[in-house]
Amino acid sequence: MTSPTYAVIDPASGQTLQTFPTATDEQMDAALGAASQTYRDWSRSSTVPQRADLIRRVASLHTQRCDELAEIIHREMGKPLEECVGEVEFSAAIYEYYADNAEHLLADQPIDLRDGEGSALIRREPIGVLLGVMPWNFPYYQVARFAGPNLVLGNTVVLKHAPQCPESAAAIAQIFTDAGLPPGAYVNVYATHQQIADAIADPRVRGVSFTGSERAGSQIAETAGRCLKKVVLEMGGSDPFIVLSSDDLDATVDAAVRARLDNTGQACNGAKRMIVVDDLYEKFLTKFTERLLAHTDSVAPLSSVTAAERLEQQVTDAVAEGATLISAGTRSGAFFPPAVLTGVSPDSASAAEELFGPVATVYRANSEDEAVDLANATPYGLGSYVFTTDPAQALRVAHRLEVGMVFINGVGIEGAELPFGGVKRSGFGRELGSLGIEEFANKKLIRTARS
Repeated sequence: MTSPTYAVIDPASGQTLQTFPTATDEQMDAALGAASQTYRDWSRSSTVPQRADLIRRVASLHTQRCDELAEIIHREMGKPLEECVGEVEFSAAIYEYYADNAEHLLADQPIDLRDGEGSALIRREPIGVLLGVMPWNFPYYQVARFAGPNLVLGNTVVLKHAPQCPESAAAIAQIFTDAGLPPGAYVNVYATHQQIADAIADPRVRGVSFTGSERAGSQIAETAGRCLKKVVLEMGGSDPFIVLSSDDLDATVDAAVRARLDNTGQACNGAKRMIVVDDLYEKFLTKFTERLLAHTDSVAPLSSVTAAERLEQQVTDAVAEGATLISAGTRSGAFFPPAVLTGVSPDSASAAEELFGPVATVYRANSEDEAVDLANATPYGLGSYVFTTDPAQALRVAHRLEVGMVFINGVGIEGAELPFGGVKRSGFGRELGSLGIEEFANKKLIRTARS
């Protein structure tokens, strides 16, 4: 496998703006050594409130440097500037959440003993050095949801970012330094694939968090499994947007468009498959197609020409399998126009793929049961959206969906306090909320006999 080249390449122009050298083996060893030493020293000498204060400074620095940080990822992966600002603000909110709630989330948990003799409790403690391997689509947010809770807990972090996000990776590392965290608490590395494999096997690393492609995730999980390392994986999804009834179809359609175009369609939990009951299907399809294609001239580029070419091939394959494509344009470099696919057979190869870009697939469902069956007919199981005027139906359908998250009658309603993660081939483990700080914690039993 070819090692990555760390470079800032403007997706709109294809121009290489800046390159960064990959780490030497000696630098990688030093990074692991620093993280290991800081874990032994800092995590044992610092308190949860002290670490929370440091993470609160990290949040504050994100806010202070918001415009600068936003410009960086706008250059790196083409995200619209307004969305870049929103990502920085959300990242700051995540750090604030863990700073504000760390003592509560990590408080000792007493256990009621059946015989009443003595006492027992669960104490949440760090486990050591964690390796994070992060993707390009949300350069700050992905790091925040991994690093925030674990640094408050007392773990130390070695972070390998995506090759196309080296500038934001450096900016994040500088924030942790400027916030006052000790050297080795958070270490950025421009590592090669082999160095990451070696790091997972290194006894100094106690856990691995990965967000990215299914292929890379399975390789990391395989290596971590052989080395008996805890791993958290988030590997994308093909989230359904289920429309069962609506008292305002225009608003429902607008929500569907927003859910599909978030981050130019490059969000793991973005709505990708619109599943609409029969009596609303034609009206929904007409309105949705019109409004999605209206963004043709304003849509941002995808993260790279390679990403756009991959999406183009997926669409071509779907059409070859019998699907109908409606689009107002064709690919130009990294720019891919919004498009709608209909007539995709649930049994086709295309139906099992994640479309990472502004292309939506629309399905007709004859009943609630068929809508649920279509929603579950995918190897992925990350998130989902259910729109209905019937609260009982909403909860009934939510219970039947094979996913890690269900959002009812709303999009963009995620929060730092809400756990994020999936099932099936979308991965396992959770980030954010109270569950996010539990993944790499040693839940230590302390049992005291009656004295």
